[in-house]
Amino acid sequence: MVYKIGQKVRGKVTGIQPYGVFVSIDEETQGLIHISELKHGYIKNITDVVNKGDEVEVVIMDIDEYSKKISLSLRSLQKPKYHPFANRRNISRYGKKTGVGFKSIDKKMPKWVDQALKEIEAMKHNNID
Repeated sequence: MVYKIGQKVRGKVTGIQPYGVFVSIDEETQGLIHISELKHGYIKNITDVVNKGDEVEVVIMDIDEYSKKISLSLRSLQKPKYHPFANRRNISRYGKKTGVGFKSIDKKMPKWVDQALKEIEAMKHNNID
């Protein structure tokens, strides 16, 4: 069978290594799910996710045109538990916790301008003398 990138296929886990899982797609074709493509988040032990003999549905991520090696992903079929920016309101650098924002800059700007003008005047007087 001819496989294409992005295609969903079913396979059977035939082997587990520290770097990933081998999946038999058909009688003649085998692919690898890298450990980073097994699930979202940290994986301490691969057997917590899959075991040898399990039937899995995977997506074909890449097919090497020379060696015909197939890269698979189980993670791409799973919905992430959270979005990296979903909790923006609780992160202080976005200004929600600290209250720092454009309003505080608006208040401080006149003081900064006065200070800068005084420094410029002082430099002019020092250069004349």
